[in-house]
Parts: sequence; C-alpha cells; structure tokens
Amino acid sequence: MAAAGSAHAQTDPADDDRTAIIVTAPGGAIDSDDALTLSAADISRAGMPDLLSALTRNIAGVTLQDAQNNPWQPNLVYRGFIASPLQGQAQGLAIYMDGARFNQPFGDTVQFDLIPEAAIRKLSILDASPIYGLNALGGAILLETQTGVSDPGLEASATGGRFGYAEGSIAGGLSSGAFSAFGAFQYSHDDGWRAFSPSSLYNGYADLGFDTEGGGIHMKLVGAKTNLTGNGVSPVELLAADRRAVFTHPDNSRSRYGRVSLHPWVALSGTTRIEGSLYAQKLTLRTVNGDAADIEACEDDDEAGLLCLETVGGDDEGEGESEGVLTDANGDAIADTLGGEGYGVLNRGRTRTKAMGALVQLVDDRPLFAGDNHFAIGVSYDTSRTRFDTSTELGALTEDRSVDGLGSIIVQEDGAIAPVGLLAHTYYWGAFVQDRLPILPGLSAEIGLRYNHARIVLQDQIGTALNGRHSFDRVNPGVELDYEVTGGLSLRAGYAESNRAPTPAELSCADENAPCSLTNFFVADPPLKQVVAKSWELGASGHGQMGGWTLNWLLSAYRTVNHDDIQYIASQIRGRAWFQNIGKTRRQGVEASVKAQRGGLTAGLSYAYTDATYRTPLILSSPANPEADDDGTIEVEPGNRLSGIPRHSATLTLDYSGRFAGNRGWSVGGDLIARSGQYLIGDEANLNAKAPGYLVANFRAGIDIVPGVTLFGELRNAFNRKYATFGTFSEVDEIELEEVPGASDPRAYGPGAPRRWYAGVKARF
Repeated sequence: MAAAGSAHAQTDPADDDRTAIIVTAPGGAIDSDDALTLSAADISRAGMPDLLSALTRNIAGVTLQDAQNNPWQPNLVYRGFIASPLQGQAQGLAIYMDGARFNQPFGDTVQFDLIPEAAIRKLSILDASPIYGLNALGGAILLETQTGVSDPGLEASATGGRFGYAEGSIAGGLSSGAFSAFGAFQYSHDDGWRAFSPSSLYNGYADLGFDTEGGGIHMKLVGAKTNLTGNGVSPVELLAADRRAVFTHPDNSRSRYGRVSLHPWVALSGTTRIEGSLYAQKLTLRTVNGDAADIEACEDDDEAGLLCLETVGGDDEGEGESEGVLTDANGDAIADTLGGEGYGVLNRGRTRTKAMGALVQLVDDRPLFAGDNHFAIGVSYDTSRTRFDTSTELGALTEDRSVDGLGSIIVQEDGAIAPVGLLAHTYYWGAFVQDRLPILPGLSAEIGLRYNHARIVLQDQIGTALNGRHSFDRVNPGVELDYEVTGGLSLRAGYAESNRAPTPAELSCADENAPCSLTNFFVADPPLKQVVAKSWELGASGHGQMGGWTLNWLLSAYRTVNHDDIQYIASQIRGRAWFQNIGKTRRQGVEASVKAQRGGLTAGLSYAYTDATYRTPLILSSPANPEADDDGTIEVEPGNRLSGIPRHSATLTLDYSGRFAGNRGWSVGGDLIARSGQYLIGDEANLNAKAPGYLVANFRAGIDIVPGVTLFGELRNAFNRKYATFGTFSEVDEIELEEVPGASDPRAYGPGAPRRWYAGVKARF
C-alpha cells in the first residue's frame, strides 16, 4: 500500500510561520519513496505546458493510446489499468485534483481536456492502496495545483506549430502577509494532422488563500470550455493510401466545465490538525458521432420502398437476419430515398452532471516508539446527478464518408435504436483510517483500512425500463513495510485490496440478449458484480553519488489480480455491445527508473514490463475478428494476453543546459520513447498479429534572448516514423473506400502523429 502525497505544506521562504496545507488525497501522509512524480518544470520542459507529453517522455509505465486520435483524448494505460475519457473503458485508476475526485461520476471517465495544465504544480502516480477509494485498482494519480505561496511570480508562453497549432498561456501568483493569490489561463488550438480534426480549448484556474501559523483556507476555481474532434481509428489499407484520411466523421465533443472548491485547515494542537477539501462542479458534454449503419432497403416484397435494420453479417443475397422495418418517432415506416444503400446515422448525446463532495480528515503527527508516528482518520462523501439524453438521426454517407442528416429520428419498437432519457444519481461514502507506525529504527509499517459504500439510482425519463437501484459495499485493508537499510537505500513490501463499483453505463447494459448501442447503451439488464483487486508489491529505492553523478533510482515489482473484472464485449449487431463480468484477470510486472545529474547534464532512463493476462476461460463475441468462428465468437484461454497493452516500454531522456556571458541560459535535449507490439482490441484470444511496436525520437532546444525570456523549439517524431498506438477491427467491407477500392483487411489502427514542429517564446519574472 502506498500512502503518499495526501497533503502538501507550502511555505513562503520570506515568512516561515506561514504554511498552506492543501489536501491532495485521503490519508494525510507524505510518502514519496515509491511515487512517480512530475514537477511543473517537467510539464513545461519543452516550452509550453503539456502534461500528457511529459508523462510519456518521463514515465515508461505510462502509455497513451490514440483511440480517438485527438491529443487531448487518449487512453492512459498504467500497469495495464486505464484512465480514459471514453465511455465503455474499464476505469481502473483513481484521479484526484486537490483532494477532490476528478473521475467524472457518470462513467468514472477522466477528461484530460479539463485539466488546467498551466496551473499544475505536481503530478504523482501512486501504486494500489485502499485509502484512495473507488477505482484505485491499479493506483491513483494526484494532481496538485499552484498557489501564490508556493509559486510567486509570473510566467507566460506563446507557441505556434505545424498543422495550425497555436497556444498561449499565462500564470502568476503573489502573496502579501497572510493573503495569497494565483491565476492561470491557457488557450490551445490545433487544426489536427488528420482530415476534419480541429480542436480548441480554453482552460482557466484561480486560487485565493489565507494562511496563518495555526490555520488557513484556500478557494480554488477551475473552468474549461473545449471543442474536440476525435475521428478515431482507420482501416490499415486506408492509412497506407492516405495516412491523413478518416473512416467516418464527424466525431465531435463539446464540454463546459466549472468547479469551485474550499480547502480549510486548522491546528488543534502542535501535533494535531483537521483539514478538508469541499467541492461542487458542473459538466455539460455534448457529442455528435457520424457512423455507418446496417440500414438498407427492405428485401421483402411487402416492404418494398422502405428501409430495414439488418444484423452484422447480412450479405447482398439478403441472408442476414432482419430486425424489422425502420421507424421514426411517430411510429411510421421510413421510406428509402437513396436507392437502397449509402445510409449512416448521426448519434447525438448530451450529458449534464452536477456533483459535489467533501473529504474531512484528522491528522496527528507525534513521536512514538522508534520515530514519528503519523495517524489519519477521515470520511468522504461524493454525490452526483446526471441527466443523459441521446437520439439517432438517419443520415446519408457522403463521398468523404461524413454523414449528412436526413431529418428522421429513428425509434425502433423493440428498442434496438431509440432515444434515451435517463436520470442517474450516485452516492459514494467512504470512511478510512491510516497509520504510519515506526516499529524499530529504520523500520515502519503503513497500515490502512477503508470502507466504501456506493449507491446508484437510475430513473428512466421516457418509460420505466431503465429504472433501477444498486448498492455495493466493501471493506478494503492494506499494509506496507518500509525498511531504511542505509541513508541511501530503502526496501518495501506491501499488500492492498481495492474495489470499483459498476458505473451507471455498465449497470444499464449488461445483457447479451439485449445489446446496447455504442452511443445509446441503456436497457433494463441484470446487475453486475463489483470488481475487487488484490495487489502485492515489492520494491527498493535509493540515491547517492557515483563518479561525480547524483543518482536517484526506483525499482518495483507488482502483481494485481482482479476478481469479477468487467469487460466491454462487441455484439453481432453492428455498433452495439454489452458489459459482462469475466472472472479473473491478472496484471503483473516490473518497473525500473534512474535519474542522473552531473553539472548541466540530466539523464533519465525508465523501463516497464507489463504482463496482463486472462485467468478465466471465456467465450467472447467478436464478430469483426477474421479468426472468429461461424458464430462470431472467440475462445479465450487462461494466459491469453489482454488487448491494447504493450508488454515492454522504455524511455530515455537527455537534457543539457549551460549559460552564456550576461547570465543568459541555453538548453538542448531530447527523448526516445519505445513501446512493444500489442494485441488488437477484439482479439482477446490472441489469434491475429499484433499492432507493431514503435520507437519515436523527439528533440527540443531553448535559448535566452534576455534573462528570463526564452525562445524555444521542439521537433516531435523527428524521423517521421509511421506507427500506431492503438488497434482494433472494423467492418471495412461495408463502406466503399474511394482511396482503396475493394479494401478487405479488417484491422484498424489509431495512427501516431507524423513529424511536427513547435516554436515559441516563454517569459518568467
């Protein structure tokens, strides 16, 4: 169990009596010996604030998948667990921003586009612990924002780049007496290197603080307005002909987000304090997706001139199983106006979520036995109300494979395609206790225990089919032993349990016989079991000097077994799927990293080995898999590897900085990012070739034109390698590709970006 980074004290160098305590997660302890961290300097290493790029170049265990092919909408994979903005992904990482859950409550998704990157002071990745509550199956990511106490001064940047990239950011803080303030704003725009893929983001942040020796309070405001286009994967033959081409479009999401939070603390004595984090937030997300559909002219003579919805696998001879005549909102049959083919759909959705919560804990630090004892006890409560609405409009596929609406809203009597109106309430309670107990000189035990209770209430706003009430409870223990062998070497061993409750989306789509649309995934289904993870970890860390180098290193070995894991399974009907408990899965591996510094040269090397496998035999539906049997299913055996997870990952980072006369600095640097191949999503039985591994090189440089003002440049994918970070299957034979007539290869990749350059100026005062 890692109980790291749960509260941070920020002290003004000019006034040692002033301390700002900002809770970053439950637990109240700071134990960074096995945490993977990024500082604000790491995030802006290449010039502009870029959190996600900093993660991949510094931490080999983190892989970003271009499932949407938008730089702000990746799947983040760590130790085989995912944090993603996409509904349907099994969210296995708990994300906190200043002590408040950042997993959006409707689907536990993580919208990276809402993060105020210019205001992030520190990011920490922690291994599994019960203290971090729901979703912390593979660990937790803690985001800590800046204050006027911790980061006084002003910093601004302006950046331009290839493919219409433009960025501007400004952040600054100040303090006077007990008062402090900090603010940040960032604007980003990208035309996108692929066709029809523009995105724009506005992110803002403000902090107002009052701190004294015995207590204080901070109020934080976070806001975002984003417009993202992520056109997803494309068939491999299409990418070979035109790497910029997209399969179908549009695929657009627009978000408006606002959050206000309060962070009070008060000292009860010289050893004890109460601290908290209270927040309220609102998110409105609107999506529109243009997709292919199994809609063709009806072949029955009695239905001539009408449209029918067919199952996947129907051929030109009409041997596919018809699902009936297509009908509109009035129940009237929809006429064929395009000569029997060329139809698509526009899936529109709106998600409006209001959420609030509180974390309150008592923290006590005092001498005990062989050292200092750290004790924390607390409670948390998070609640949300989400209104989810969708509709599906019949459309026509254009020559560039976009979808133009034809006006008819599809409403099938059997619910195969129908509007959804759902009100979802979530109520999450947690109570926890944690103690870092010094047993002997150099030996301590971190003991944690947490009770989680989740209640989810679904209320159908159109009929009654979606109504449901679900409750989940669990007590999770954890313990870690830490032994400081010498001043530069520490060892650790731990065990932890954690759980996640099924989301409203998963609970409402869990019946194989009633698969749900990828967009409208809500029907009345049997409940799912909660996922329980049991984790073991061994590790060592150290620091020291060697041959004039200053070294810091970390080594970890882990094994996590998920019980009653949940997976998203494709249906035989195009565009639909369901969620299912699949038994046991196991993720185990090794992580190693070393950072070295000598003079102006800094080097970092990290490696991660991830072995993620199924442990329960399964028969899964995967109709687009070319190796599936005649029923469209594949047999998964224990030992088959989980899809989408590279087994080997490595990063190498080098930076050198120097100074000219007149106190002007300069720097050059670069990194190599390597990932091995991964099985495609939909190939859980490992029957097909993997998506190839890749090696990408990036370079950067900066020079001060005057002290405090730096010109910088960055070249990503310097050798213009063609690679893919994500792979799955598509029914390529259902849509005529003008670029590749007769295409038949069902593999589809999320391609990595080609060579890109960025240049800008940054000022720091």
